[in-house]
Amino acid sequence: MDHMITIFNRKELIVTMEMDRQSEVRNILSQNGIDYTVKTTNLQAAPVMGGNRRRQYGSFGINPQYSYEYKIYVHKNDFEKAAYLIR
Repeated sequence: MDHMITIFNRKELIVTMEMDRQSEVRNILSQNGIDYTVKTTNLQAAPVMGGNRRRQYGSFGINPQYSYEYKIYVHKNDFEKAAYLIR
């Protein structure tokens, strides 16, 4: 679609902690010519309530498979098509 995605014209398509799901969504978007951006957050390194949760509690009880959060954004004009395709 050749829309340049900026913070002003993007829309959040999906938030997932599953690497396989974010990969699947990215493949679907690419195959259909929809531009996207991904923001990846390491949840173990992210400060929680003013402190580092890992420092407070260690990594005990944290499933390493779900230690990253993936937010996939598309141009707002592509959102309806993208949402339909990933259902």
